Amino acid sequence: MIEGGALDGDDVASLADRLEIGERQLRRLFRHHVGAAPVTVAQTRRVLLAKQLIHQTNLSMIRVALASGFGSVRRFNETFHRLYHRPPGELRRRVAATTSLAPETSLLLPYRAPYDWDAMIRFLKARAIGGLEIVTQESYSRVIELGDATGSITVSDAPDQSALRVVVRFPRLDALSAIITHVRRMFDLSAEPGAIASALSSDPALAPLVLARPGLRVPGGWDGFEIAVRAVLGQQITLKAATQLAGRVVSAHGKQIADSIDIPGLTHAFPRPERFNADTLASLGIPKARAAAVAGVAAAVGADARLFDPRRDLGEAVAHMRNLPGIGEWTAQYIAMRALGETDAFLAADIAVQKKLAVHGRRPTTSELLARARRWRPWRAYAVLHLWTADMDVPPTSSSKETYHALTA
Repeated sequence: MIEGGALDGDDVASLADRLEIGERQLRRLFRHHVGAAPVTVAQTRRVLLAKQLIHQTNLSMIRVALASGFGSVRRFNETFHRLYHRPPGELRRRVAATTSLAPETSLLLPYRAPYDWDAMIRFLKARAIGGLEIVTQESYSRVIELGDATGSITVSDAPDQSALRVVVRFPRLDALSAIITHVRRMFDLSAEPGAIASALSSDPALAPLVLARPGLRVPGGWDGFEIAVRAVLGQQITLKAATQLAGRVVSAHGKQIADSIDIPGLTHAFPRPERFNADTLASLGIPKARAAAVAGVAAAVGADARLFDPRRDLGEAVAHMRNLPGIGEWTAQYIAMRALGETDAFLAADIAVQKKLAVHGRRPTTSELLARARRWRPWRAYAVLHLWTADMDVPPTSSSKETYHALTA
């Protein structure tokens, strides 16, 4: 939450309220587990982003201070003097700095190699919604919306630098930190391939899959509400049908973007929760029960904007989501995996997972699979992705209830 900017505009007391614990208890936990106060963690995050902007962009120091979350240039300068004993301008490697807002900002976001870009981009391309996203083998582009502002991002791999290159086009520079957080979660840049491989390779069925794709990541989403809507829309139908439904929703109810984004094919932002209505959704060809479920999820998010924040533990998050209309265990675990970044989310009832682990034609039961998956913890979400990816080239052939698995959401 701090990485997402929770302390950029609010204080520690507000953060503690969001976590539903006392402020003193929050400070104690930070001292015990992190060895630093929450404010120190937030300041370190701002400084690291500022250094990155100084080294990788031509933004003026005023705009660097704004983009990295410092409340004022004076505080920005004081912090750098205290930490580095010199003004921030002396850290700049480039010669010239512009004083105007550039139409785009390009940054490198590092990851721990290896990184399986091919699997990530194939997953996203298969689910790309027309008008909202454009996916090629080389890059992923989409419309983004924060507050009342819209823009776009384009993400590509830079394997020689063990990083993803992100080009941000957005009118509010102070949103850059939040955009980076979204991208890092979406492309799973905090994953630890070594630890994941060590845990999963202990299972003889997973070992060859891990060996084949050691850099596999769990694809996230730009927004938790968007992932939830897409998951509900995809229930019990094929991936192609689900994507077409989502495209109709975006075209009919998404905000049409300005021409300034200048990426042909990007035309709409994903609709906000208040734009969802069961009757209008049903008029787009969405089954009435599913339209009502989507509208119910939208109403819940309207009542609690932080409903899909990554703030609860997995069990609590899943239980909370299961109280929402149209969301069962599978969908809740799927949302936890893709929207909340829960590394241990696990779809034990997933048909594709069970089939992949069948022995002599017999699929394991949900309880048997849960018992077997104990050794995979806390990386069960990556086990699911390995099992799904092993059959990535096999298209769904049925719209029956059994196709309600990885390829339908």
